[in-house]
Amino acid sequence: MSEISQKQFWLDEIKSIEEDIELLLGLVSLPELDEKIISEASNEIKGICRKIKDLNVKLLLGKENDMKNCIVTIHPGAGGTESCDWAEMLFRMYLRWLQMKKFSYRVLNLLPGDVAGIKDATIEVVGNYAYGLLKAEVGIHRLVRISPFDTNARRHTSFASVFVYPEIEEINFEINGDDLRIDTFRAGGHGGQSVNKVSSAVRIIHIPTGITVQCQNERSQFQNKVNAMKILRSRLYDHYKKKEEEKLNKLEAQKTNIAWGHQIRSYVFHPYKLVKDHRTNHETSQIDNVMDGEIDDFIHAFLSKEVKQNTL
Repeated sequence: MSEISQKQFWLDEIKSIEEDIELLLGLVSLPELDEKIISEASNEIKGICRKIKDLNVKLLLGKENDMKNCIVTIHPGAGGTESCDWAEMLFRMYLRWLQMKKFSYRVLNLLPGDVAGIKDATIEVVGNYAYGLLKAEVGIHRLVRISPFDTNARRHTSFASVFVYPEIEEINFEINGDDLRIDTFRAGGHGGQSVNKVSSAVRIIHIPTGITVQCQNERSQFQNKVNAMKILRSRLYDHYKKKEEEKLNKLEAQKTNIAWGHQIRSYVFHPYKLVKDHRTNHETSQIDNVMDGEIDDFIHAFLSKEVKQNTL
């Protein structure tokens, strides 16, 4: 179902672009082109270019969790009210971005600060490639500005951390018969002659994982096989669950490696206006637009660099 959903997503996106192109061709083929039609055609071209750019970025996302929904957390750093206010500014920025991208989202937790801002925010994001796009935002975000909370109007530096977790789905798996080696042998121990003389005991080996189970308590080989399969399913569930936990632990390890002062991006409001990503060196002076959610260029720059590094 996940694979079908992914393919359907691409079909829908391509169909949407084709429909926009048809509309554009219809506009420019009109016998008379007034300013209103030209303006509408110009907007259509911008919209088509934006959709194609978004699809190009999604083509960069091929890792296991990239298509998944995600959980975004925002925490203020040391600095009291200043950092709490900065965390709220980031919270607003991401909500604006989610609205522009038409992602569904739900605020799971929002803890207000003592004076202003927030102490903690958790957002659930639902949509194709939610994790793949938002993972570009993981790290420390640094703000430099004249503090609205300082009566002396001094410049302050504040920090806030952003972290993104992929959605952990319910563990579903199928046991492929080709992956099993089933051996039968005579049961040992108590049970009498009828148990020991018939090959009723069953041993099942799951070849991909090496997990081995066996049952010999029942007189029937069929019943021993049924019971062995029950045990195998339980052990495989535990195996795959531990693998998911290991993935989460690796993500947590990345989180603890993010230290204050090792910011991924700086937002400078004073003495000049500039937003700069220190990983890619992408920057813009349009800081108001960025705070209103226009962060696609930063995300695209990060993902492009990540792909280039992985292909070297």
